[in-house]
Amino acid sequence: MPEISRFYGIVIRMFYEDHNPPHFHAIYGKQEAMISISELRILEGRISKRALLMTLEWAIQYREALMESWQLAMNSQPLKSIPPLK
Repeated sequence: MPEISRFYGIVIRMFYEDHNPPHFHAIYGKQEAMISISELRILEGRISKRALLMTLEWAIQYREALMESWQLAMNSQPLKSIPPLK
């Protein structure tokens, strides 16, 4: 699962040829959540409230880039890095 961003101990990844709806995985320590790109809500899993809020802030800033990465992943093409939360 390629890493597309990393900030404040949170790792953002996407799987190639993953299932719909478009989503990404946020990993924080041993916690992991699968987050919908369009709705910005947790589909599966759980991460701390602090990590979730930072992840959602980041996802709002880079929603278009996340959708581009999703399309690349669905076509098994190399993913581009997305800048971290600042």
